Amino acid sequence: MIKDIRANRLKYLPPYLFAEIDRSKRRLLSQGRDLIDLSVGDPDLPPPAFLVSELKKALADPKMYHYPSYQGTAGFCRSISDWYRRHLKISISPENEIWSLIGSKEGLAHLVLALVNPGDIVLVPDPCFPMYRSSVRFAGGIIHSMPITQDNDYLPDLSLIKPSVARRTKLMLLNYPNNPTSAIATREFYQEAIRFAGKYGIIICQDAAYEDIYYGTRPISFLEVKGAKEVGVETRSFTKMLNIAGWRVGWLAGNERVVKATGQLKTNIDSGLFTAFQKACAVALQKGEPAIAKFRHIYQERRGVLVNGLQKLGWQVTIPQATFYLWVKIPSHKTSSIQFCKQLLEKCGIAVTPGVGFGVNGEGYIRLALTAPKQRLEQAITRLNKFSF
Repeated sequence: MIKDIRANRLKYLPPYLFAEIDRSKRRLLSQGRDLIDLSVGDPDLPPPAFLVSELKKALADPKMYHYPSYQGTAGFCRSISDWYRRHLKISISPENEIWSLIGSKEGLAHLVLALVNPGDIVLVPDPCFPMYRSSVRFAGGIIHSMPITQDNDYLPDLSLIKPSVARRTKLMLLNYPNNPTSAIATREFYQEAIRFAGKYGIIICQDAAYEDIYYGTRPISFLEVKGAKEVGVETRSFTKMLNIAGWRVGWLAGNERVVKATGQLKTNIDSGLFTAFQKACAVALQKGEPAIAKFRHIYQERRGVLVNGLQKLGWQVTIPQATFYLWVKIPSHKTSSIQFCKQLLEKCGIAVTPGVGFGVNGEGYIRLALTAPKQRLEQAITRLNKFSF
């Protein structure tokens, strides 16, 4: 009899946060409970009609069903390069500095695997999207946490990283606008990070999945800061900007050596991004901004409903300037974020995400996603008003 079929790398992984949440939600739904799900950043809005139309046209072309280009079609990479030129006024080579991704999550995991040797240190923010830590563990790297807290506007304090740690560091992972805290980075912070990386020979990977969801002024992009391409790359996703989570479409852009190293690994693992998705999304990069602006307006209205409602209940809420999340301090000091989320689920039928699931510095907070209609958010506030926590 086989005693344990799992490889050792799986034994050291904690349960995946969102899989655990899904199990709890399924249990309640099986009981016939009406569940308001604000736990996962899965857009509920439909994609733009023109994008669906473009995909239908692409699907009618028999050439779409051959193996796709590993790097991405020339048209897809060129559309990304043109997008950077129009939106950020920067030059990104479509031939050498762009690689298609099967979603940014996949791309980030493979980037870490392509760059990190066993024993290399990786600087990881805490709290963070859980797969950052998982991908470092898969690669055999050593996680060095960079606390991001409200006291420092949820930006890492790079002065706290000892030179002995920095010299052994291969990679720094950043994510702004930030999941889960919704914080945005300043130009000054990116400049500091670029100087720090250059001093110690560190690669920066900035996860920019939420950069198109903002309220007011567009957040500064990592790649538009001088020197960024010399030390790093960014990943981007169509999921959040166009509501196509199930398509799994994204890209990697920036430093040529990092892009090529990641591409070398990916060509040995996957077979590229479905060509029809590339064709449709290339059009979206050219004509999608009006639709994206409309989505931003909808999220802003939802943000107002939830922020105002929670503040009236006496909860401490920082109004987010980007992403479709609220990072909220739990109104009780007598319970953990996990226990508080269980209470919300059982008492109110509201699913949210415990802050500690994103890291130890997330304890004391919960994350709520604005991925439900305004009416459901109003219902959530009504339910919360009936219970004492």
